[in-house]
Order: sequence, then structure tokens, then C-alpha cells
Amino acid sequence: MGETVNRYRVAAVQAEPAWMDLAEGVAKTVKLLREASAAGADLVAFPEVWLPGYPLFLWLDNVAAQADMVLNYHTSSARIDGPELEEICAAARESRIAVLLGFSERDGGSLYISQVLIDHRGEIVLHRRKLKPTHVERSLFGEGDGSDLAVVDTRLGRIGALSCAEHLQPLSKYAMYAQNEQVHIASWPCFGLYRDVAYAFSPEANLAASQVYSLEGGCYSLVSTQVISQAWVERFAPSEQQRRLLSRGGGFARIFAPDGRPLTEPIPETEEGMVLADVDLDLISLAKNAFDPAGHYARGDATRLVHDRRPRRAVIVVHEPAVPDASPTANDRTESPATASAPQVATTQKEHP
Repeated sequence: MGETVNRYRVAAVQAEPAWMDLAEGVAKTVKLLREASAAGADLVAFPEVWLPGYPLFLWLDNVAAQADMVLNYHTSSARIDGPELEEICAAARESRIAVLLGFSERDGGSLYISQVLIDHRGEIVLHRRKLKPTHVERSLFGEGDGSDLAVVDTRLGRIGALSCAEHLQPLSKYAMYAQNEQVHIASWPCFGLYRDVAYAFSPEANLAASQVYSLEGGCYSLVSTQVISQAWVERFAPSEQQRRLLSRGGGFARIFAPDGRPLTEPIPETEEGMVLADVDLDLISLAKNAFDPAGHYARGDATRLVHDRRPRRAVIVVHEPAVPDASPTANDRTESPATASAPQVATTQKEHP
């Protein structure tokens, strides 16, 4: 990994996805990461399921009416080992920039709300899935497991990421804090959904959650959000009733310091762009001198978190032990309880390079 760089520039994207167009989405990703690199950034953060855009349709109609959208969404989702991620990795390597990408991951017949951290060499150093999709997201996406609450060492320090309402899960956040996270990427969709219906979905509530994350964790937080244009509001919400639930804009990219202080000026919510700020990892010690909830400010005798980081998969492959040539055939072989041995077990796991 080499020596850690303590001072560098970071960027958080605020932009409209190429909705359900994977090829266009990859091209836009490459363009934006190159722009971030040209602006002097060593790390750029993208929103939740930036590829192929957040499935807003889930919140606006009944399941039967969503069939066409669901099919299009599946075919527009990317595989972790697919050519789309390879292209983005190559672009990161050419631009010498680290990239945190949110994408809809297609694995067999299932989709997952996933994030990958690609380092400046173009290598995937973190691959995670959202532990629990939120509300109606569960009709489209599968779940992650405890191995997906991970912070990794990089030349830019210890970096981690969560998606959307995972920032409202106290135990998940604490598991991240306990891994000495220094730079956190908060990937969000646009904040134009249910704007005047549910305050919990508002930009005020969700930006507060990200700001508190920095304050509690004593880390930098890069908040990346999507934007939606009026044309796509009308596409997702063709009826007047649906349009009351979805408004254009919703872009609220921010970067917060380890003491919770905003480091960036906002971009108008209907506009695309990126916010940039300078990081100094040494300042984290000063912030944690006051509050370190997973360190000196913890009380393990009173409250403790159990974090099971073992990958959980639906299939465990059991291999039959090798049978010597001189052994009895399957038809006449018997085993006594005293001599029977347990089969070898190999568990299929998702790799986190």
C-alpha cells in the first residue's frame, strides 16, 4: 500500500444519472472522474446506485405496474466482474484517482445495492452490499451481510462507505466507527422523493444524518447525491398524483469535516457539478480528543456491539471426501459412529479484494 498521504483533495458528485442506460452511465462516470482528477482530487465519490440510477419508480406505483421498469433495471445493472466496471477501473488508473462508485450489482438473477472503492491503480479494494434495502427497495434488491460493514486501508487513509438510510442505523454506524474510519463516503439518491409528504426523506433530515456521522465518527464525510430533471420526473411520474410525490432537482452534495463542520458551499439543487474540499487526516486526532465513541468515550462494561463479519451465503458446497482405491464400494461400505468423520465443507463467499 505504501505510505499514507495525509493531505489531499476530495470530490463529491452531484449529477443526474444516465437513467437505465448502462453504457451511457459508464461514459458519464469516466467523464466525471476525469474532471475530478483535473481539479486536483485524489478521491471522487458517486451517489447510491449511480449505475443505472436510483429506481424511483418503486415508490410511485404498484408492483404489477412496474414490470417493464423492473425488467429494464435488471438488464441495465452491472456485474462486479463485467466490462463496465473494468472500463471504470481503467479510467481511474489512467487518471490516478480513487473512485467510490455506487451501482446496482447483478449477480445471477438477483440485484444488490452495491458500492466499490477503486484505488488509483485501478484495483477494487472494497466491494460491499447494502445490508438491508429500505422499505420498497426490498421488492427489487437482495441483502448484504456483516462482511459488508468494512473499512479498508488505502494510501489515502482508512476509507469506508454506506448507502442512503444505512446512515440511520446506529449499530451499523458504530461498527464502522470502531474500525477507525477516517474518510467516509455517504452515497445517496436525489432528495426529491416524498419531499412534502415524509420529512424523514427530506434533504434537511438526511444531510443532518450525514453531518452527525462525521461528528460521531470523527471522520470526513463525502455526501454524493443524484439530481433528477423535469423530463425524468415526468417519465417516472406520468400522473398528477405521482408528480406530487416527486420533484425535480434533489441534489445536495456536501463534504463535512471530522468535527461536523461543512467544508463546501452548496450547488443549486437542480444543477450538476461536484463539490471539492481539502482533507487533513491529522485533524481527526483533534476531533476525537473530545468525542471518540468507539475509543476513550466508550463504556464497554455497560454497552457493547457484536459485529459478525462472516460472509453469509445461501449455498454451502459439501465436498465428498476422497475414497482410496482399496476402500469398499459405495454399496457395501459402512461407517460406525466411532469412525465416521465430518465431511469437508467449503463455503462459497464473496471476495473483498
